[in-house]
Amino acid sequence: MNFNRIRRKTKKIKIGSIAIGGDAPVAVQSMLNVPGHDYEAVCSQLHRLEEAGCDVVRMSVPDMAAVHVLGNVKESGFRLPLVADIHFDYRMAVEAAEAGADKIRINPGNIGSRERVRAVVTACRKHTIPIRIGVNGGSLEKDILEKYGAPTAEALAESAARHISILEEFDFSDIVIAIKSSHVPEMIRANELIAERYSYPIHLGVTEAGTPHMGLIKSSVGIGSLLCRGIGDTIRVSLTAPPEEEVREGRALLRALGMDSKFRMNFISCPTCGRTRIDIIRIAKEVEARTEAEGLTEKPLTVAVMGCAVNGPGEAKNADIGIAGGIGEALLIKKGEIIQKVPEDRIVDTLLNEIRRM
Repeated sequence: MNFNRIRRKTKKIKIGSIAIGGDAPVAVQSMLNVPGHDYEAVCSQLHRLEEAGCDVVRMSVPDMAAVHVLGNVKESGFRLPLVADIHFDYRMAVEAAEAGADKIRINPGNIGSRERVRAVVTACRKHTIPIRIGVNGGSLEKDILEKYGAPTAEALAESAARHISILEEFDFSDIVIAIKSSHVPEMIRANELIAERYSYPIHLGVTEAGTPHMGLIKSSVGIGSLLCRGIGDTIRVSLTAPPEEEVREGRALLRALGMDSKFRMNFISCPTCGRTRIDIIRIAKEVEARTEAEGLTEKPLTVAVMGCAVNGPGEAKNADIGIAGGIGEALLIKKGEIIQKVPEDRIVDTLLNEIRRM
């Protein structure tokens, strides 16, 4: 199934040099974790994120020092869209819009009165930039939390709806919706509720998902299940890890669904069993690491590393290039044709050489 074909129809919104929603590819986002006042650290991390394949970068803007850095980054010609993340002080949103932010993210639970929101809307309209409404379970409005007793899916959706209505009353519709929770079922249900009601682009993520192992599992379930049903226009795999790792895992998640527009290699390998007579675990890890390190993952290829004669030859023949293991050796198979037998100690180098030529 092509999951891109079943995506819900949403408004297309421009964020700097890219678009989200509509027929635009699902975008991968991450967030800087260096101090916003440190220009050199910000620039260094931004370039690493760009190299990792990030589409949109969010930056905390708590004060004027961070606003100045954001402005300097934009003046330097940095290409990726930069989103100003605002909490508590609406004035920083106004200043960030003036400084060149490509989108403003506000949290309705802590931004303040309607008049403060109006000031943000006025600044964003002036500079033709969208607003992302960010709702999460840790900062719901007091009255909504009291009404539901907990940050339920319904509570999250009601908070988002409340602030969408405020923006709409101000005749502002360049809106992106983000509803996140650390509880995966609530995150899924809240986004379903909003998707049923609005046609604005939706940013998906499981907040506070954890360290890479559990965080990736939670994100894959939450984000993946919604994408499979056509919900979601941008994603962030939130991890307690370097931001570049979030981007790599986000790309991998999209690649698993056939929705990745940047890194096209589809790498498949068998889980091994008692019939395996070569070290498939080592070989698979090395092939995956070296193809990524060399930038070969951008090639639109399916690469198969298979362990034995049961499924190996068939899977490798269906791939663009692959190996099927034997006893201390493997068959190298390219475009369905057996090319040669390769000793175990030469499998990785031989396979990489063929991938480079393709």
